[in-house]
Amino acid sequence: MVSEEKVLGVTLSKKNNNFYFPGQNSDSAGLDVLFEESLSAGAIRTCRQRMLVAIAGFMLVYLIIAIRVISVCLTDGIRIYTPGEDAAESEIYIGTPISRADITDRNGAIIATSLPTVNLYANPKNVRNPEDIAEKLSLLFPEISYNDLIAKLTRKRTSFSMIKYNLSPAQQAAVNNLGIPALEFQKSEKRVYPHKNLFSHILGYTNIDNLGLSGVEKSLHKRLTESSKPLRLSLDMGIQDTIREELLAAVEEFQAEGASAILMDVKTGEIISMVSVPDYDPNLSIPVGDRSLFNFATQGVYEAGSVFKTFNTALGLESGKVKINDKFDATKPIKVQGITVSDYRGENRWLSVGEILIYSSNIGSAQLISRIGKDAQRRFLINMGFEEPLSDFEVFEKGRPLFPSQKKWRDDTMATVSYGYGVSVTPLHLIAAFSSLINGGIYHYPTLLKSVEGQHPARRVISGHTSENMRKLLRDVVVYGSAKKANIPGYQVIGKTGTANKLVGGRYVDKKVITSFISAFPESNPQYALLVVMDEPKGSKKTFGFVTSGWNAVPVGGKIISQIAPQLDIQADFDLDVQRQHVKAAYVR
Repeated sequence: MVSEEKVLGVTLSKKNNNFYFPGQNSDSAGLDVLFEESLSAGAIRTCRQRMLVAIAGFMLVYLIIAIRVISVCLTDGIRIYTPGEDAAESEIYIGTPISRADITDRNGAIIATSLPTVNLYANPKNVRNPEDIAEKLSLLFPEISYNDLIAKLTRKRTSFSMIKYNLSPAQQAAVNNLGIPALEFQKSEKRVYPHKNLFSHILGYTNIDNLGLSGVEKSLHKRLTESSKPLRLSLDMGIQDTIREELLAAVEEFQAEGASAILMDVKTGEIISMVSVPDYDPNLSIPVGDRSLFNFATQGVYEAGSVFKTFNTALGLESGKVKINDKFDATKPIKVQGITVSDYRGENRWLSVGEILIYSSNIGSAQLISRIGKDAQRRFLINMGFEEPLSDFEVFEKGRPLFPSQKKWRDDTMATVSYGYGVSVTPLHLIAAFSSLINGGIYHYPTLLKSVEGQHPARRVISGHTSENMRKLLRDVVVYGSAKKANIPGYQVIGKTGTANKLVGGRYVDKKVITSFISAFPESNPQYALLVVMDEPKGSKKTFGFVTSGWNAVPVGGKIISQIAPQLDIQADFDLDVQRQHVKAAYVR
């Protein structure tokens, strides 16, 4: 039924409660309503689709960000190391953006690190007032002359001119405050050695481009730049400091040209401490050729003197041609192929094998080796590592031994080598070889790396029985011989002294000597070997004018052992000292 109503003068038609404007067909009006409803539903669907697309887009972006964060963390930051990667232990290390890895001692203390810094440079093409800029910069950096700054700021045909490396944050802020667009900063890093001189000869140093120039920094440059994991050395910072302080005091007391010391774990070959003085601060620039740059411990090739009698004696016992109770005629000097072999303050009597070491008899040592022969002697010393440089040792600077060829190894060479002349080696060679004589007969290649296995397999050089006999003989040297000043109660020190005249201008010079004391402790089960070397120590009233090792290198070694043994957790055993005294007293009676 159709009805009509007037609203404000307009006639409206109404059908089933539906209203139509004038002229509107009732049938088409129904279709319009349906059309409007259809448009509304389509708009809703379109809106929903767009929202889903937007949500998916946001999720994709966040997923990409999450993947990138995880990737960066796993490759440059958090890394989990297993025992297969580090023989010492597994650990979790959180890295830094620094491109050169830290170096630590055996206990994890940082001894070399890098700090982020910036370099200041100028773009000369953008410099408008070089005189004004140079004046302002010279006030900030008085170490750079005004003329140098002018030259840097006015360079032609370049957009890069370095002004200063490694600015501190305060210096960078001061430059920024100048507000000069032509001055720009370059990200960089600076190698820092927090303990200054303490590890200088071991660590070495880097240049302004962070390239290793010496020491471990050079020899292990690839390792330090390819991994952010800290490089752990076998050194002990506390032991290093103790030994260095004693060496510095000894150089001053004996007015020596220098001194060196090495402490080695005889059962692993790990170097616990290695010191050479004079030394230098690797944080500072040192002139090339300065004596302080010379690492005597690894570069100092020298004739070791009577220290070599230990190897001579070990060879004799190992060969079976010499028994520990044999005696040799040392009543007078002997001649061997044109040279005269004599003793310094000799006993002038027959000496046992032990007494040859106690009294450091050149004659007795030459007599002993005559039973063995020059060929066997040369082969034995080669097996001890004295012929070649220790090329795989981690410090870059290494000396090459002066070792005569087979053709030049004559009878006179055999005699002089038996008491330490004619062969020149480094202190590092000496301590590695000596350790094998007293640790049971096993040679371990020396290393500065903590817990390194398999790089150089250990090898047997003498029998365990010979090694045991050598320990007994070397203990007598400390108790009754020239090394008495190193007889530290409770630690049963064993060792041998050596004094060698220096060769100057082709001639050996009296009073210019290099003295050595090589030792280990304790006798019953040696853990560590210590070598102390002094370069040209002077005599004094305290030493009665003597310059032999018993008056300088030995007491220095004794002081070092007395201080580091407790640090190394070596338990003092005073009962062994008492027992030995009782045995000796009974023997004398």
